Amino acid sequence: MPSTSKTHLILIPAYNPGFKVYETVKSARNYWEPVWVIVDGSTDGTTEELQQLASSDPGLQVFVLPKNRGKGAAVLYGLERAQAQGFTHALTMDSDGQHPALLIQKFMESSMKNPEAMILGLPVFDATAPSLRVKGRRISNAWTHLETLWGGIGDSLFGFRVYPIKSLVTVMQKQYWMRRFDFDVEAAVRLSWKGIKSININAPVRYFSVEEGGVSHFNYWRDNVLLSWMHLRLLVGFIFRLPLLIWRKFIN
Repeated sequence: MPSTSKTHLILIPAYNPGFKVYETVKSARNYWEPVWVIVDGSTDGTTEELQQLASSDPGLQVFVLPKNRGKGAAVLYGLERAQAQGFTHALTMDSDGQHPALLIQKFMESSMKNPEAMILGLPVFDATAPSLRVKGRRISNAWTHLETLWGGIGDSLFGFRVYPIKSLVTVMQKQYWMRRFDFDVEAAVRLSWKGIKSININAPVRYFSVEEGGVSHFNYWRDNVLLSWMHLRLLVGFIFRLPLLIWRKFIN
């Protein structure tokens, strides 16, 4: 039986995820209730079946955005509605089956014991991981360590996380950015700047082939330019916050 909570929920943003999304949602529901899927303007025909799943499952809700707005925007949509309903924490996971549903309860339990913290997945890669993606995230992680003065973020890009909703909504509503692929990195950095501590938990990640239903919307040029611009903005923010970050280092 899945665990049920009135404070912690699962948010799954989905944009043209392919048939893997059904397995992802069902796996999440096996471990937790409630689960919310935010359909981000999908046009691949998965929306209707997701709605059918929700019609027979009170622990599942599907919200449909009329056009694609980006992962961060979809998550913010869910966060704002979750906050309005009294939820305090949200676990985000991708719709493509890469994230380990079997660790949902472990992450949620850690969050309940440490409600002031963000619980971050630390990816454990296997042979299916593209080497270029693995090497590329090392660069992003290096910048993130600097921008937070080694604030404890184990991995900047892995989206299997539990966030304190109020803190994240406050941060996002003040930012024009954080709406697309830049969401995961900037969310972790800006929450760290606010003094939200990180708890890192190892989590296996698997990349599926096209034949297995794997779908990737990552564009090496577009998204790397977006990440580069994001890190430039964060570096400027880091410089202004450096005295505060140094002070925190000393008092801790």
